[in-house]
Amino acid sequence: MPFKILTINNISARGLERLPRDRYDVGAKVAEPDAILVRSQDMHNADVPASVRAIGRAGAGTNNVPVPKMSARGVVVFNAPGANANAVKELVIAGMFLAARNICQSWGYVRELKGDDHVLEEAVEKGKKKFVGYELPGRTLGVIGLGAVGVEVANAALALGMRVIGFDPSITVQRAWQLSSGVEQALSLEDLFVRSNMVTVHVPLVEATRNMVNATRLNLMPQGGTILNFARAGIVDEQATLAALDTNHLGAYVCDFPTNATKDHPKIIALPHLGASTNEAEENCAIMVADTVRDFLENGNIKNSVNFPEAVLPRTAGATRVAIANENVPNMVGQISAAFAHENLNIADLLNKSRGELAYTLIDIDGAVPARVCDQIKTIPGVLSVRVV
Repeated sequence: MPFKILTINNISARGLERLPRDRYDVGAKVAEPDAILVRSQDMHNADVPASVRAIGRAGAGTNNVPVPKMSARGVVVFNAPGANANAVKELVIAGMFLAARNICQSWGYVRELKGDDHVLEEAVEKGKKKFVGYELPGRTLGVIGLGAVGVEVANAALALGMRVIGFDPSITVQRAWQLSSGVEQALSLEDLFVRSNMVTVHVPLVEATRNMVNATRLNLMPQGGTILNFARAGIVDEQATLAALDTNHLGAYVCDFPTNATKDHPKIIALPHLGASTNEAEENCAIMVADTVRDFLENGNIKNSVNFPEAVLPRTAGATRVAIANENVPNMVGQISAAFAHENLNIADLLNKSRGELAYTLIDIDGAVPARVCDQIKTIPGVLSVRVV
């Protein structure tokens, strides 16, 4: 039987090509799917079929997916971290230039000019003094969050001749290797704001990051600073930012999340959520999430999940693989192993990983695994899902 994949929104064909049609039934009307691929559709009120084992979000953020609800069912939620990093980086750098040179305001000024070319020429020469900007080399950029996007932004700004300060207490070893040695470390968020002419945020929106850019921290910035937000709207306190702009303490705010309060402000450049809106980014995200969902369905492996731990185990030749999602509680592996031992089944290989309140176990069993063993494991308190891969 082929795996069934339900697609919500238009998923790039380049991604869907990674799912061979002789092994996958893919479409928008697939019934009882094994997995769902989604882009931006809000799934919080959606009826997710009981057959679903995985949800793949073709993008970085998963705010549109009910992750806690899926976790309680043992459904693995995947995203595509870094697949759109270059697209977002380019827009952030563009935003820096737009703010530094007052490009949007000056363009708007020209579009409003009336008269013949001689009149326009005089008006241009007279009006350009209002739009004097500054150059980026020598200015300091503060980068909050050094994940896939933050690292690329930091390295690009350094190449432009800027001084770059980064802050991320949870930076991974992988990202640290990718980060240029010229990027300086901020001791705290307050330290970063004090030293930065421009600040860009690249963190997820969670309770700890909500209103991370607030009145107190904005007041620490040098006069005329710029805030760039291409992450999530709630990370920046909108009212505090408007107040700082209106008192001229802040020079500009560039964001990807317009509201009625911000879209017409003369010092705000609000774009219509263009961060990952490139053909290349959509293709990269679809390819990455299709690959990870396929590896999960075919091998039980987990990479790039937002709720379950990374768990990758090479297949054992001739063995049957069992994948188990469970709560992270004591003696779980012991109880699972006992269920196999009771049937005289030998464990050829085993991998158990945990992440917060959740855990995941891959077990390769010599020979076939009777359905009754899986049924027995499902009755263990704390087990969320069991499947033979």
